[in-house]
Amino acid sequence: MNTLLPILAVFLLGNLLVALLRVARGPTPADRLLAALLFGTTGVAILLLLAFATASAALLDAALVFALLAAISGAAFAQRAWREEQAEAAHDDD
Repeated sequence: MNTLLPILAVFLLGNLLVALLRVARGPTPADRLLAALLFGTTGVAILLLLAFATASAALLDAALVFALLAAISGAAFAQRAWREEQAEAAHDDD
């Protein structure tokens, strides 16, 4: 079972590389938001896998911090995108 955890962590790192491509090529801000949320979720999953593989409590704490930061950054990005959309709609009405 312990050999499966690092293999899953490497798979998730590959998933992050694909998400990085989406951030670079994403045509809309929504694509970039989803990729950023994927970074947070996958980062937390990697840290949890490595924490259980190495029996490290510090990695569990880091995963908790990343989960909180991912939720806050997602909400902040959505608020910014909402404001920009409203500003564009107001500009188009003029």
